[in-house]
Amino acid sequence: MIVHGLEEENTIKNRIMKKQLFTNLFAFITILFSTVATAQPGWNWCEPVDKSKERYALFSDNVKAAEYEKAKTALDELLNECEKLHVSLYQNGVKVYKGLVDVTTDATLKKQYQEKALELYDKRIEHFGNEDKVLNRKAFDAYKYQKGDQSKYGELLKTFDRTFELNGNKVFDNNIVAYFDVVRRYQLVNKDLTEKEILERYATITEIIDEKSKTANDSKKGRLNRNLDTIDKMLIKLVDLNCDKVTEIYGEKLRETKDLKLAKNIFKLMLNGKCTSNPLALEAASIIGEHEPNPALYKFMAQKAAGEKDYTKSVELYEKAAEISEDNLKKSEIFLSIAKIKANLGQKRSSRDYARKALSSDPSNSESYKLIGDLYMNSFDDCKKGVSKVEDRAIFIAAYNMYAKAGSSTGKINAKAQFPSIDEIFSEGYKEGQTLSTGCWIGESVKLERRPSN
Repeated sequence: MIVHGLEEENTIKNRIMKKQLFTNLFAFITILFSTVATAQPGWNWCEPVDKSKERYALFSDNVKAAEYEKAKTALDELLNECEKLHVSLYQNGVKVYKGLVDVTTDATLKKQYQEKALELYDKRIEHFGNEDKVLNRKAFDAYKYQKGDQSKYGELLKTFDRTFELNGNKVFDNNIVAYFDVVRRYQLVNKDLTEKEILERYATITEIIDEKSKTANDSKKGRLNRNLDTIDKMLIKLVDLNCDKVTEIYGEKLRETKDLKLAKNIFKLMLNGKCTSNPLALEAASIIGEHEPNPALYKFMAQKAAGEKDYTKSVELYEKAAEISEDNLKKSEIFLSIAKIKANLGQKRSSRDYARKALSSDPSNSESYKLIGDLYMNSFDDCKKGVSKVEDRAIFIAAYNMYAKAGSSTGKINAKAQFPSIDEIFSEGYKEGQTLSTGCWIGESVKLERRPSN
């Protein structure tokens, strides 16, 4: 009986101990979850925490419902009491004031809301960093709100300068034209930017457009090109882009540094100012070509070399352009340009070789056929043997065939007028329609035809 009583007593004690253990464990878990909830990552709840959470929840619901006036009241309270609460407080805060700007008709109140929205961007940077990303967003809102207020132009220019400095190629597309329009507006009012300072900002913008275009699809490339056209038009109104001025500002620096970015900027300015005949344009193009081979650039340099009568250099540059060109039509044009140089130098066989390369790239290049026809027409004195008039005049039939492929009526008429006469054909024992070889460097086989009778 005593033993049995002791066992029962121990059982009761164990139950009490287990119950107490579960009670303590539950209390610990409750405290743990309460602590975790209070210390959520990125959240800095103010005391009392429950009230702070309730107020933010109400604020968030009002933002989602676009109840901006109600959201503003909760926002102002949170900013006053708990300004480091969370980055979303500022993200949603900007939405609130931008929403109020859109629905407010009172001009004074609208301006206050605009300034408050921009202020929240700055406060967000102050408390949570990420200046580059935040300024990228702030810049265009600042442009929309302040572009009509001349007193804000200095502040606006600083905002855009800093935005582009921090973001580089990651700057938002809608900030590109806005930036240079800010430069334009600022200069028209204040007139204290030097032409060099304006051109440096222009260089920054156009370089970013170039970099963005490299990875853009056709639609985006089109937009970026239109942006560049707009900026170029603004630049011309701000800076007198004459050749001498560009050379004066940048010439010496380019020769000293050989800097690629500077070379690109100079080349664009030269193109905009129609200064491509200026020696500095060619210097800039050469530096760009060394770093970033480009068919259009090599073609430009080849044309300039030809203009200077440096035909060896010109052909060399055209060859480089053809080598890296992926466009068969453009490649055909390049080969035809070389063919014309060779023709002017009297190198007829080489000229025809390049004309044939042009046709290989683009069989519809009729100008190449015409050039070969001209080469044949101008080879009579070089090729005639003086033994047979029929054989000597076979080259005119070859020329006619080329003009026919080129669709040149004038060429055909002129060539046919030089065919052998019917008397010459019969007197030399030939028959119309038989095959003849032109011989000489031409080496064509043609069917004998007579020239029209007068």
